[in-house]
Amino acid sequence: MSIALHRPIDLGPITVTFSVVAEDSNGTVTVQRCDVRAGAGVPFAHSHDGFEETIYGLRGVTTFTVDGAQVAVEPGDTVCIPRGAVHSFWVEDHDASFLAIATPGVLGPEYFLELQDAVRAGGGSPPDPAQIAAIMLRHGLTPATQPVA
Repeated sequence: MSIALHRPIDLGPITVTFSVVAEDSNGTVTVQRCDVRAGAGVPFAHSHDGFEETIYGLRGVTTFTVDGAQVAVEPGDTVCIPRGAVHSFWVEDHDASFLAIATPGVLGPEYFLELQDAVRAGGGSPPDPAQIAAIMLRHGLTPATQPVA
């Protein structure tokens, strides 16, 4: 396993660092830490049919919207996002961090490295939504047809 896979992946206001990749767990799980600056989040609501995603709050408050319901995740809180559930997240006033655990471990650093390239290509502007949707689809995520309320 390459140590480079455990280096932070810079997505602008979000940094993703994997502590467990699929190769570490025989494909059973991936674990990533997400550090999110205040005022940032994932505006591209999506779902995934190939894995569950469990979120564990580490620092601050991250508000997840899962199938239209808002869930505030604080340190020590856990929420499981089932397969097929449309979701996104946002951090309001203070930086936040959480672990995202995918089971089985089919979502890895490759997805986030492609996102990093798209963010960098934007040169400070928001990334192209069509490019983000294409990256999502290549990695088993389905962009939502409508924003999550």
